[in-house]
Amino acid sequence: MNKNIIKIGFIYVGTIIGAGFASGREIIDFFGIYGVKGITGMFLSGILFSLIGAYLLIYVYKNRIRSYKQLINKLFQEKLGIIIDTIITFSLFTGFTIMVAGSGAIFQQEIGVDYNVGVLVMLISCFIVFLFSLEGLSFINSILVPLLIIGILFSSVVLISREGFNFSNIEGLTITSKGNFITSSLLYVGFNLLVLIVVFSSLLPMIDNKRTAILSGVMGGVILSILGVSILISSLIFYNEVYALDIPMIRISSYISKGYRKVYGIILWIAMFTTALANGFGFIERLKGKNHNKIFIPLILCLSSIPLTKLGFSKLVGIIYPLFGYIGFILFIIILFNNLNRPTIKKFNK
Repeated sequence: MNKNIIKIGFIYVGTIIGAGFASGREIIDFFGIYGVKGITGMFLSGILFSLIGAYLLIYVYKNRIRSYKQLINKLFQEKLGIIIDTIITFSLFTGFTIMVAGSGAIFQQEIGVDYNVGVLVMLISCFIVFLFSLEGLSFINSILVPLLIIGILFSSVVLISREGFNFSNIEGLTITSKGNFITSSLLYVGFNLLVLIVVFSSLLPMIDNKRTAILSGVMGGVILSILGVSILISSLIFYNEVYALDIPMIRISSYISKGYRKVYGIILWIAMFTTALANGFGFIERLKGKNHNKIFIPLILCLSSIPLTKLGFSKLVGIIYPLFGYIGFILFIIILFNNLNRPTIKKFNK
């Protein structure tokens, strides 16, 4: 398989698997609440991730998209693009800040180290990677995403072999504030669309041809589907014990062993790190000029995020995630209906 397919696929996965995904909190909120029906919803999201991932990558390749602003204007037209640009830029900054705050929470809760130390470790790690631009993002994801995949799958396999499919939440709810398990799947994909648009807009140098674009998108979607179902099954087994927790998978991993709880804490931090990189990279790409200083913007990003991290991880997630979930869903609908009939898209099928 083309190495670029794997690299792009891992960047895709690393972008989506953040604190909410790996912690199990997002998976329970969007899928676990519906019981076994949520598994179908998770598979549906995986299909949508594959389709929209392949679509965006093909769009970048066919239109020779080389910047985030260029992609925004192509997808949404210039006037609407200005509004979308502002929303996405803000979402990237807050998304980066949430992951940094999450690092502080992990250090404090699982290692017993001061919250600010965890924040500082994340910021320094991100800053170093930002200095190497796309090459740094690709390299780190190529190393860390396989570790994420192994860790999440290991947890699920061990728990299923020990507990079987004895779910404590089978029926679940039929209707929630997100609708049903189908509309919840759509919202979940839309929720993650904002950062995808930005990260994918910079991947043209890695897209060799249309086949690379398609297979990279499908690969990312399939992996996300498998990992999402793995976390969901683990969550359904222990649903009654963990459904109200901020980080359900930490408690679930402790059922394997106390030592493995620490290991999963590392896995969760890695997930936060890869998503912080994706958001931060997108933010930097948005603000940099042709002759930008490689140090200045990353430094400003890291320093300016510190005050917002004082709000804490849980508060930031509770305020920001729902807001951008609905905004992302609206953008998903706009892309779906405004671009399918364009001449450029018709060329894809030739």
